[in-house]
Amino acid sequence: MGVALGLFLSCQNTPNSTQQEADSLRITDEHTSQNSLDWAGIYQDTVPCADCPGIFTTVKLYEDGTYAYIAEYIDRNTTVQDSGRFMWHNNGSIVHLKGNNVDEKYKVGENMLLPVDEEGNVIQSELIDQMTLHKVN
Repeated sequence: MGVALGLFLSCQNTPNSTQQEADSLRITDEHTSQNSLDWAGIYQDTVPCADCPGIFTTVKLYEDGTYAYIAEYIDRNTTVQDSGRFMWHNNGSIVHLKGNNVDEKYKVGENMLLPVDEEGNVIQSELIDQMTLHKVN
């Protein structure tokens, strides 16, 4: 009986080769904007405005998770400023700047911030290129 028990236990401890192959083929892609891109820096551009020539917008993202936001309305005496901590959404691909004066979400791309809607989808518009902020530093 000792030999039979030993054979039974040794069979129980033998790894399933099919499972080993499946485990070795399993690839987890954990690359996100947050952990794969050099996202910290200054992004800016002049974005469209319905009733002025444009809004010169600057977003500064800092590695410590804080931001500074400035939107200067061209040909107006209006500037919106805010700063605070930003949040990462959608598994590290969207930054959410929410403060007293601003509530903006952007998809972080290679050297750019693309505006997104409430669901985190890049805004579909013919003006998307003009709405995108580009990294300057």
